[in-house]
Amino acid sequence: MKWCTAVLLACLCAAGPARSEESTSAAPPSFAELEAAGVRIGEIRVLPGQIFDTGNPREDNWLFRTANRLHVTTRPSVIQRALLFRSGEPVSLRLIEETERLLRGSRYLYDVEIVPVSLRDGVVDLEVRTRDTWSLDPGLSAGRSGGSTTGGFKLREYNVLGTGTSIAIGRSKDVDRTGTEFEFSNGRAFGTWASVDYSHASNSDGARDALSVVRPFYALDARWTAGASTLRDRRIDSVYEAGEIASQYRRVERRSEVFAGWSDGLRDGWVQRYSLGVTRREDGYAPEPGLVAPPQLPGDETLVSPMFRYELVEDRFGREINRNLIGRPEFFALGLSGSLQVERSLLGWGSTRSAWLYSARVGRGFEPHDDALLMATGRLEGRYEDGSIRRQLLGAQAQYYRPLSRHALLYASASADVLTRPELPDILLLGGDNGLRGYPLRYQSGTRRALFTLEQRFYTDLYVWQLFRIGGAAYLDVGRAWGVAGANAVNAGWLRNVGAGLRIVSVRSAFSNVLHVDLAAPIDATPDIKRVQFLVKTRTSF
Repeated sequence: MKWCTAVLLACLCAAGPARSEESTSAAPPSFAELEAAGVRIGEIRVLPGQIFDTGNPREDNWLFRTANRLHVTTRPSVIQRALLFRSGEPVSLRLIEETERLLRGSRYLYDVEIVPVSLRDGVVDLEVRTRDTWSLDPGLSAGRSGGSTTGGFKLREYNVLGTGTSIAIGRSKDVDRTGTEFEFSNGRAFGTWASVDYSHASNSDGARDALSVVRPFYALDARWTAGASTLRDRRIDSVYEAGEIASQYRRVERRSEVFAGWSDGLRDGWVQRYSLGVTRREDGYAPEPGLVAPPQLPGDETLVSPMFRYELVEDRFGREINRNLIGRPEFFALGLSGSLQVERSLLGWGSTRSAWLYSARVGRGFEPHDDALLMATGRLEGRYEDGSIRRQLLGAQAQYYRPLSRHALLYASASADVLTRPELPDILLLGGDNGLRGYPLRYQSGTRRALFTLEQRFYTDLYVWQLFRIGGAAYLDVGRAWGVAGANAVNAGWLRNVGAGLRIVSVRSAFSNVLHVDLAAPIDATPDIKRVQFLVKTRTSF
């Protein structure tokens, strides 16, 4: 066995920089080959790149050169701290691939490439080459969905002085409220894996504050986690009927949690994680002067509970192109993953009632044939008290991707949700803002909800000004929400719409969400609904 490894190592060395002129065309060794040969990592050079490559004639113009000069490139130390491998360690293909996934998840990075550059005496030097995105978002936004218009202004810098820190301030207006917002986020606080997030919103109907400091299970082989979070939200919630507000009420919501967890890391392709903590939930409800209140409001409650959480992750990921984005790598968790959290509210700890609280999630990816992909998820949450189940939500979703060619893909999704003994805030909504694109926002409501979508997606090679990727979609949506007495009096049955739209992705910016410009026509429209809905909104995917 030793002589086989020695022969392979000699062959790999022949492919390195010192190879003869006759062998210059030989392919460099792969990380799998380096790992099999027992090669160790030598020097690691981090090479952060600017936004635009002016060595490329298509990107060598005054606008792109100016953008490069104005932008502060990500500091090498920020990228260095995100690497899961170190000098002196054996080459691990798994750690290199996981590092790429983590780095590509940073909005301030456009591209990531990890390559071997020099091999000698069983040691390989690596280069981590990255390219930045334009990280300053001037934040003018406008959208229209379900007959309602949203908009605002938010100035956000995703990569302050190249540190990976995000700061934003702005003002926005949506269907519920108008507000002024401030946000701060640093995913590598104090040079560690700790994440610090803070946000404050002063709204027309109240205010919202949230703070969290968490050292997460940042990688599959991470061994511990700890953190604390708190949230306070004061707002007016609305009850809808056929897309119109039927009643409103004041809600005050408080949440806090302190926890710590441990794991044995990655073992035989699986990760198991355990956490213990304490949670506190407070909910208050009251009529709002001058507004029509619902016939009955839930009672105020406080729940203080010890908490146990278990997580399971299978190390199996897929890398795809042209699924939910255009022209950029996407990673799908194909392995089995799940979590279970159980809490017990205690009267002696200040709770207003004694109850078991539970939540669970499970997901898995499948590759049924060819390049097809099926992603399935399920969730369950609720509580058990006084001998019965209350406020339980059971939901499931399946998403199917089947490429028809390099430029076309068939997408289908199905989702269903069921509520058991819900309270007013739990009621399920369906309309133009959550999947039924040809109808007004929150058009139907109930304790049952189902939604089916069939979509033909198109991906072009258009790369407008080296800034925008262009795609399109034609789709059919079918859905219904039901199960509440007296609700959906106008149109209670199944609803359908067809539509088509343009998809534009600003791939060179940190705020590269997908801009949707759609025309959707309801098939089962009543006279009160427009025959054609015009929608403009940004989403995180196609």
